[in-house]
Order: sequence, then structure tokens, then C-alpha cells
Amino acid sequence: MNKVMKKGIQFIGDKWKKFHLTQITILLVAVFVLLFLGFVVYFMKSADVESLKRGLSQSTILYDVDGEKASKLSANRSDSVPIKKMPEHLQEAVISIEDHRFYEHNGFDLRGMGRAFFKNLLSTGTLQGGSTITQQLTKNALLSPERTYKRKIEELFLAIEIEKVYTKKEILEMYLNTIYFGSGSWGVQNASKKYFGKDVSELTLSESALLAGVIKAPSVLDPYKNMDKSIARRNVVLDQMVKYGFITSEEAQEAKYEEISLEDKSGDPLKGKYPHYADAVINEAIKRFGLTQDELLTKGYKIYTAMDQNVQAGLENVYKKDWLFPKDVSGDPSQSAAVFVDPNSGGVVAIIGRRGEHVFRGFNYATQMRTSPGSTIKPLAVFTPAIEEGYDRDSMLKDELMKFGDYEPTNYDNQYRGEVPMYRAVEKSLNVPTVWLLDQMGLSKGLNALERFGIPFEKEDKNLSIALGGMTKGISPLHLAEAYTTFPNDGVRKETFFIRKIIGPDGQVTPKWGPKEVEVTSKEVTDEMTAMLLNVVERGSGQKARIPGMDLAGKTGSTQVPIEGINGTKDQWFVGYTPSIVGTVWVGVEAVSTEHYLTANSSEGVVPLFKEMMTEISPHIEQASFDVNEIEETPKKEEKKGLIDQLIEKWNELF
Repeated sequence: MNKVMKKGIQFIGDKWKKFHLTQITILLVAVFVLLFLGFVVYFMKSADVESLKRGLSQSTILYDVDGEKASKLSANRSDSVPIKKMPEHLQEAVISIEDHRFYEHNGFDLRGMGRAFFKNLLSTGTLQGGSTITQQLTKNALLSPERTYKRKIEELFLAIEIEKVYTKKEILEMYLNTIYFGSGSWGVQNASKKYFGKDVSELTLSESALLAGVIKAPSVLDPYKNMDKSIARRNVVLDQMVKYGFITSEEAQEAKYEEISLEDKSGDPLKGKYPHYADAVINEAIKRFGLTQDELLTKGYKIYTAMDQNVQAGLENVYKKDWLFPKDVSGDPSQSAAVFVDPNSGGVVAIIGRRGEHVFRGFNYATQMRTSPGSTIKPLAVFTPAIEEGYDRDSMLKDELMKFGDYEPTNYDNQYRGEVPMYRAVEKSLNVPTVWLLDQMGLSKGLNALERFGIPFEKEDKNLSIALGGMTKGISPLHLAEAYTTFPNDGVRKETFFIRKIIGPDGQVTPKWGPKEVEVTSKEVTDEMTAMLLNVVERGSGQKARIPGMDLAGKTGSTQVPIEGINGTKDQWFVGYTPSIVGTVWVGVEAVSTEHYLTANSSEGVVPLFKEMMTEISPHIEQASFDVNEIEETPKKEEKKGLIDQLIEKWNELF
């Protein structure tokens, strides 16, 4: 009897536990469902899908150093076209490869989402794939670019709402007018012009399939970068079109045999002002802030820069005056670049990347070129460390033909004065005294100084020829401008930058790193250097940069044509500075040859050009003087020169 009662009680207890567990389970499910429904309602109400078309075109605004609007970055979406102008086979190609159930679902595809979900279970926290065309449109227009499950849920509910407001054709039209096709092209019209040089209405089946294929991975499948992969992807699209009944096997085969011919008639996607500066901003935002070009041109960031609009506009005005630039020996235009920096902050206030028509994110000679700096390196590699070692402006340096092992430098004018004071070697840019001085104090002292100045050099550059700019790769105008910020900034080098901060849709963007400052040398040393470099402009090779009333220090430089029997230059440099600005200008030829080199020296070529720039921008920069001891002439310490030597010296030497 007791056993029966115990079993009965146990049975009732088990049932009671199961009942409670069932109740708890039902309650938890109910709470989850309510939370889920609340989540859905929240996103349904907060989804401003009526603003979708506005959200598709959000320009990024550039602000100058004073916080004023300066320019904008935007995708070239002014060429949007109506769906009726887009060939049916283009629409079908995109649907086949991106969302073959587009006309069947209501914004999301459970099958596709299921496949993507299980595929991503093995990945770490992010979702890839599974998005319908409507979801992709939602992501591009209304959401941040992050790839998380939360974002996918937002994307899902917004897509459902979009399907309620817009027709399928309207959704497809917006999608095709805004999706990224690579090479800076957004929308099918721009992509059609970028890749095929034609209107979208003229696209063939093969061309349409190629464009549809690019959407998956624009940077990888860009036909300009990888035609083989692009063609292979096109063929996949054509096979999908056959699979879903849009074309026949015969039509697909014929399209596969069609030869793809690329032609770019897209123009410049940067519609704003100051395109050279905008290019540099894009490059820095990608490298230092981790953003993508697509995000920068479409997501409406606010980028606060170091630009001075007056200085930038001044440089652009100068670069419109072709007659200011020397031509090469064949009469062809020379190439040129310029960059101006605030030495107190390191901010780049203005930049010109090249002459001629602007190419969107094309090669920038101011930041990307590496070439020999010629004699502009002398103050960095030789004279600054010499002063640190105890030499001064009046120290006498040997100026006579001599060999340093197998190396035998010569002066540009082939004149040798026996001995010259250091300031004269700087003023006239004499080569032999400079190399002799580096040899006397030790090559390692010069190399150490270059490292402090932030000048990159190769292992092969570790020899005495570096005193004259002999380098394997060389440096850029931006490298040189940054190094020279040391002199007006009392021995402290400020790393250069274009961007002060970026505000995005979700707040301020954190950079991977920020510009630093480096203590290169002492104020006493830079004062001595500035005194000698002021003398270069006052009496030496930089005289043609002189502007009355302006304290301007500077240094000329050039590199000779490396072809035996030719007397000319391939690079001309001038770097100049006042207490408030540092500027570097380079003039040269893109591909030196017996028919392409410069016959004028830097004093006749780049120096007057620099003066024109300083004259243009002088009303907009702070006018101040250097508090340094002026150079006092000491002709008695120099070898007496004859009339011919005096005439030669009046011809401003190249260096």
C-alpha cells in the first residue's frame, strides 16, 4: 500500500513539474515573441522608407581649416536613367545572378537567407551573402556599412517596408542607378561609359552580363584590373540566365564568343572643388581611418581638413598659367607638383598633384612620386648635422677637385675656389665642399640626421653621394616639405596630414593613428640654418624667388639627365619657407630620354614658378620675420675671383 501511495505521489509530482516547465517554456516563448514583435514594430515605425531616394545620394562634405565648407566628395549619380532606358537583358542579367526570385518575394528570400545563415555559422560573427536586391538597396541607402546580425535584421524589416511603398520596377531602377560597379563608377549609366564608352541603352547581352557579374566583388572583378576573372564571371551570369529561362543556350554561347572591348568615357566622378586635395583626403581616409572609397563617396561623412582655401585656390590659379612652366627640349610640356604645409601643425594647406586634366585618384606627383631631391637634401644630410658637430656658418670648407675612393664630385660651374665658408657653399650650392664636409664628420652623422628629418632611404644609398641627393628611389615633394617644417618650427618636425577629424553617420571616426611630432635638433641649429637659407634667396641660387618685404628662406635642387653627352635636368626643385608656411615645388619630365629633358636650370625654371605661387598666396598667409643673425659677407676668406668667375656666379647655378 505504501509503495502504491509513493508511486502515486511521485507520478503527481512529475506531472506537476512537467506542467510548470511547460508553463515556464510557454511564458519564455511568449516573452521572446513579444520582444521580437516589439523589435519589428520599432523598426517598422522608424524606417523612413519615403526618404530612400534621398538617402541614395549623400555627399561627403570637406571643411577647411576654419570649419568652412570647401568641397564635396560624391558618387557621380547625376547620370541616373529610367528603367525603360535599360535593356531588358541587363535587368534580367542582374536578377539572374543577384536575386533570381526578385519578382516572387516581398523583400526577403527565406531560402537565400537560410543558405547564408548556415554558411556563416562557421564564420566569426559577420554575415555574408543572402541579401535580396531590395535588401542591398536598403543597405546602400539607409544603413551603416557594418556587417553584423543586428544590421541584417534591420535590413530585413526595412526591405519589407520598401516593398510596400515602391513597385518592383522602381526598386530595380533605384538599385541599378546606385550600385557600385568598380573603377569609381556608381550606377549602370556611369559603368557603361566607364567600361564600354557608350550609353546604357546600347549595351549588348555580353556587356550587360559582364556588368552584372562585377557587382559581387567590384575590386576583384573590375575588367580593367582583371579581364580573365571578369570574363569568367560574365559566363557564370549567362549560364544563370539560361537556367532561369531568360535566354536560350544558343544566345548565351553567342554572347560568350563576343569580344569585350574596353573604352573609358566616364569623366571625373569628383564634382566638387579642389579635386587634387580631395584625392589626397580620400587616400588618407582609406589608409588612416579605415574607410572605403565607396563609403566616402556615398555615406555623407563630414571631413574636417587642414586646407586653406585661399592658398589652394592660389596654387590652382598658378597651374592654369602654362607659360610659367618650362618646356622640355622637344617643346613638350613639363610635369609639376606642389605642396604647402603649416609648419606649426603639420597640416597640408594646399596641394597640386600634377599638371593637366585631373584624373580621379590618378598618380599624384606631390605624394606618390619618388625621385632624387638633388641639392635640397644638403641642409638635411650635411649642414644641419655639421652645425650640431660644432661647425658654424664661417667654417672654411675645401673646394678643390678631389676623389673620395671611386667617387669624384664636381661643382656645377666647374669652378673651384680652394676654400669657402660654409654659408657660401650653401648659398651657391657647391657640391665638392658639401661632400668633403660629410666625409670629414662621418657618413653615419648624415644618415642619422636624415632619419630624424623623416627622409626615407635605401641600404644602397649609404654612401657619400647622398650628400648631393644621390638616392636609389628618392623622395616625394611631401617628404621634403615635412622635413623642412623643422627649420621654422625651432627644430621640431611635424608629421604632415590632410584630415583633422571625420564625423560619420554614427559619430566621430577613430583613426588608426595620428600625426606625431619629432624633435630633430635644437633651435640654435635651425636658426643658423635659416640664416644661411635666407642668404640663398637673398644672394644665391634662389634669388629669383625673392619678394620684397618677405622673409623667405629656401634651397634649390636638381638632378642631371643620366644620359652621357646630354647637359640638362630631369628634376628641378625649390623648397622655401617663411615662419608660417613651407612649400615644395617640383618640375620635371615624366619619362626622360634624349628627346625629353629640361634645358633650363632650376634657378631659371622652378624658382620663378615658386615666386609666382608665393606672390599669389602672400595676401593670405601671416607675414612675419625670422629672428636670426644675418649673414655677414667675408670675401677676404675666399679666393679672389676674376671677371669670368664673377659672371659665372651671377648665372644662378642649377643647385
